[in-house]
Amino acid sequence: MLKPDYKDGSIVNLMSSISKHFGYKSKYNTIKILRASSFKGIKNIVLIIIDGMGFEFLKKNGENTIFAKYLVGPITSVFPSTTATAITTFLTGLPAQQHAVTGWFMFLKEIGIVSKILPFASRAGDLDLNKFIDIKKIFNQKCFSDKIKVSSFVIQKKEIIDSDYTLATSGKSKRLSYNSLDGFFRQIKKAVKSSNKQKYIYAYWPEFDSLSHDYGINSKKTEKHFKKLDRKLKKFLKGIEGTNSLIIITSDHGFIDTTKKRTIILKQHPKLEECLTLPLCGEPRAVFCYVHPSKKKQFEKYVKTKLKNICYVYKSEDFIKKNYFGLFKPNRRLFDRIGDYILILKDNYVLKDNILGEKKHFHIGAHGGVSKEEMIVPLIVIKK
Repeated sequence: MLKPDYKDGSIVNLMSSISKHFGYKSKYNTIKILRASSFKGIKNIVLIIIDGMGFEFLKKNGENTIFAKYLVGPITSVFPSTTATAITTFLTGLPAQQHAVTGWFMFLKEIGIVSKILPFASRAGDLDLNKFIDIKKIFNQKCFSDKIKVSSFVIQKKEIIDSDYTLATSGKSKRLSYNSLDGFFRQIKKAVKSSNKQKYIYAYWPEFDSLSHDYGINSKKTEKHFKKLDRKLKKFLKGIEGTNSLIIITSDHGFIDTTKKRTIILKQHPKLEECLTLPLCGEPRAVFCYVHPSKKKQFEKYVKTKLKNICYVYKSEDFIKKNYFGLFKPNRRLFDRIGDYILILKDNYVLKDNILGEKKHFHIGAHGGVSKEEMIVPLIVIKK
């Protein structure tokens, strides 16, 4: 089990280094492997997030690429190692300990609903939650762009540029959208060259993640897309020569591949299911379980006997005490959002449930856990 290195080696610490360059001091230390001298004379910082591109994938597939050429080294993501939690870290500069966004499925005690937090919809029925609650009451941390005193940009795919989540987490940033990989790099270039003032540019690319989910991290389609990213990145870098820009490329998490045989469905374990008061929350690789007080002994015994080869079981409060979610005082909502127990899946197992009206789906690529494949991401730094 690999715990995030919040002391000086995680994506949280990377954000502290960026914020320090722009005059804001975070409570989290700066990142150790990126020297302060890297920021000297820099006018633009461009943070490119390639969703799902883990360090282990890059080690295996990155030879002779621009990614490998400028690789500084490995850093850790946050826990859980998933988009909802890690992207919120990039957009606030803080881990789940403070921002309390704990996975794709999140129980929102404030409104009594299990949500899909990034679309800001209910898990059951896909109800648009923003119709009856202001999303900013859920995301109550200050946006990263509002902490730094320079012009900033958020570059997102057209489908999500005006989503509730993007609007709640982009702060004062100017939002730019794209439809293609060429458009993605064109918008970054546009932002870089928009003025001679200092700028911070956050750019998010989701397709690597989508392909890894659908076809697997070891698939030909994922590898082909990675090679395309390399070609387009090289072209983009030539187009911003002499702009005093620091291009930082990293990811929110890595992947492992699973199989249908390794996908454990909750309804196949009725004695476990009857212990729960809510649907499973979090991620299929890091599952938050809300357990009826009278069933806690039954729950623990079942997991430790029937599922002993599938997962580890921990009390959720212990994960807070052991600093898996971050350092310093936890957000008071964190306790409500991680249940009573956390199941950490072993090997390449996943655990899922299905609620009434929900479409069944199977993803080959999985993440959210604490393996090195999921937890370690690359730090790539290029000066132009």
